[in-house]
Amino acid sequence: MPDPTESESRKLLGRLREALADDSAGQARLDRITHLIASSMRTEVCSIYLFRDEETLELCSTEGLNPDAVHQTRMRLGEGLVGRVARTGKVVNTADAPSTRGFRFMPETGEEVFSSFCGVPIQRLGERLGVLVVQSKKARAFSEDEVYALEVVAMVLAEMTELGAFVGEGEALRARHTLPTMFRGSVGQEGVAEGYVWLHEPRVVVANPIADDPVAETKRLREAVDHLRMSVDDMLSSVSDETADTDHREVMEAYRMFANSRSWLRRMEEDIAAGLSAEAAVEKEQSSARSRMSQVPDAYLRERLHDLDDLSNRLLRTLTGQGKDTGAEKPETMILVARNIGPAELLDYGRGRLKGIILEQGSVGSHATIVARAWAIPLIINATKVTTEALNGDHVMVDGDQGLVHLRPDDTVVNAFRDKIAMQAKAQERYSGIKSLPAQAKCGAVVGLHMNAGLIADLPSLDSSGAEGVGLFRTELQFLIRSKVPRRGELAAIYSRVLDAAKGKRVVFRTLDIGSDKVLPYMKRPDEPNPAHGWRAIRVGLD
Repeated sequence: MPDPTESESRKLLGRLREALADDSAGQARLDRITHLIASSMRTEVCSIYLFRDEETLELCSTEGLNPDAVHQTRMRLGEGLVGRVARTGKVVNTADAPSTRGFRFMPETGEEVFSSFCGVPIQRLGERLGVLVVQSKKARAFSEDEVYALEVVAMVLAEMTELGAFVGEGEALRARHTLPTMFRGSVGQEGVAEGYVWLHEPRVVVANPIADDPVAETKRLREAVDHLRMSVDDMLSSVSDETADTDHREVMEAYRMFANSRSWLRRMEEDIAAGLSAEAAVEKEQSSARSRMSQVPDAYLRERLHDLDDLSNRLLRTLTGQGKDTGAEKPETMILVARNIGPAELLDYGRGRLKGIILEQGSVGSHATIVARAWAIPLIINATKVTTEALNGDHVMVDGDQGLVHLRPDDTVVNAFRDKIAMQAKAQERYSGIKSLPAQAKCGAVVGLHMNAGLIADLPSLDSSGAEGVGLFRTELQFLIRSKVPRRGELAAIYSRVLDAAKGKRVVFRTLDIGSDKVLPYMKRPDEPNPAHGWRAIRVGLD
């Protein structure tokens, strides 16, 4: 006998599970889902719109509209109520759609003028995938329970879209992560490289978004949250008062505050009660947080929401057992893709296989940029959404001269890019032929040419470059990659190896350039109005 207290979302997800388990083709499965939603919500219309590209939505399935309009009706982002939902990422729920701002009548769909309209965004971790819409002739605003049910279903649709459950012949239904994609970022280090993607933090895949036993799922969630809280406490206890500055400790305290947030746990438990698995509940709240993050103007609050995002990732890895070590084999020509990365983590990869770096964040003065320059490998920063689109093993070409990333490039791009690499190789051959000649001006003056370095790994380039010595050896990297001040003996040993590798050529060691943007967790930073020209470099050394 059915439970009369069962929520709309749990009823709907129960029926949806059967449709997702069906082995029919992608379009047929999607059509069955729209029929189920319309039936469950007691509406005449249910439609699913998916993004064809970043600016265009396409009607991919409908119950109640003209079936001939499927894959034919398209609209721009922001156009009509559907486009408004897609642009803002917010629900539009109205009993009088025709009088609502932005309404657009679409006669090509054969629709009548429906009074009621409810549209919810289909999104995953802040990435917009489409819009789920229900419409009815009867003028009524949908209840909170009904809207919540649609939001839960939209989350499941997003996860299934990610897993390729709706792959079909239509271009909008092609499997994600298969299309050629170009990203435009900023230049961190010039150069060009071709290779295969290696994700610094592999994407967590939720394969079971719908669960039968809410009690068991809630228990799993609470156990995972307890494990997360203990790990955060351990992180905080490892930061002693003597080695951490006030800002660093405040960040860690904020991290712990989020981990112990009762409202965060309560929302996830409510999602489980609605029919989601523990993993799907975490991801649903993470998507909501990322959506809020994109609309927050305050930089400090955005940073705190990043903390919540990171906690969600840790929680997902605990629940799924999908750690960073997935067992995948690193490619011989590796292009590292990450949201951001510290110098110690980057140095762990080594120079050998690493041919290029692509970051979603970063800056031209970041530690990753310093290492990329030292290794003379191309670096692209601010490549928005590259970590959500790239998969381990994807073919990728990095143009550090233009700030472009070509992911899964087609043959035309590949050929043009390889022509560019060949031209640069010819130029390098020409440079090799003149590198041993003195840098002499027409007036007879000779200029000394020296190289920059920051790692012992840079020193083999001293002979091959034709440089007369090292004009600037960065000393800060030895401090940035450690959790405490390096001992004098350790530094002496490193610098001795540098001098030995230089084989008698002149080496100039730069004064320790710590301060401003180069902050050490174990060094207390003074509060000063202009840190860029304040207590740093030579002043630190003298003090």
